[in-house]
Amino acid sequence: MLYQLLLFAALQNAPPAPDADVIVERMMRADDIRRAALAGYTGMRRYRVENRRFNKRAEVTVRVSCQQAGAKTFEVVEESGSGFIRRRVIRKMLDAEREASTKGEREETRITPRNYDFVLVGTDITDGRSSYVLDIVPKTANRFLVRGRIWVDADEYAITRIEGSPAKNPSFWTSKIQVVHRYEKVGTFWLPVLNQSRAEVRIFGPTEVTIEYFDYATKEEPAQAEKYAAVEASR
Repeated sequence: MLYQLLLFAALQNAPPAPDADVIVERMMRADDIRRAALAGYTGMRRYRVENRRFNKRAEVTVRVSCQQAGAKTFEVVEESGSGFIRRRVIRKMLDAEREASTKGEREETRITPRNYDFVLVGTDITDGRSSYVLDIVPKTANRFLVRGRIWVDADEYAITRIEGSPAKNPSFWTSKIQVVHRYEKVGTFWLPVLNQSRAEVRIFGPTEVTIEYFDYATKEEPAQAEKYAAVEASR
């Protein structure tokens, strides 16, 4: 009860949120600076897929390397569980992401005014940080776009959470897909740390996919990193 009262008092005393256009403009500007400063990264991912109807599970751990332009490569370092799920689900996911990254499709899937309409629905506090909460509505029926909601950090204007479903069903075999992406600050950059999705798959039933991201090592573009540090210091 005390926590709820303190939280309510903090929200009551908080300054009014800027409108959606201002939040998105600041978000885009901050993201452009961070993207320019990030010269690439390496990291690890752990993919887990579970289908309870048939009691099938699989897990694959990969090492990922991302270049400054966004192209990614993956190296499988460990795998276990259902061979069918590993081959037909997880490796297909890796292949699709690798192909999309090499084609330079980041702008087509990026959360920008070019791809989405935005509506401010409120504010929230997550992990002790204030966020603006916006509904996002895709402008095209693209299976890589999400219809749902984003949380934008009120201090650094970075997206910290995404919840929703694909703007277009990616396959005849799937329906009712729900996804949650979480981001955290790694050094000076905001990077994904968790991706959870649940889909109803025809014949196979509910299937859950979890991706954990860890052991990041980032590379910085010196001149752009100085610019980013200056912007952060001025907040």
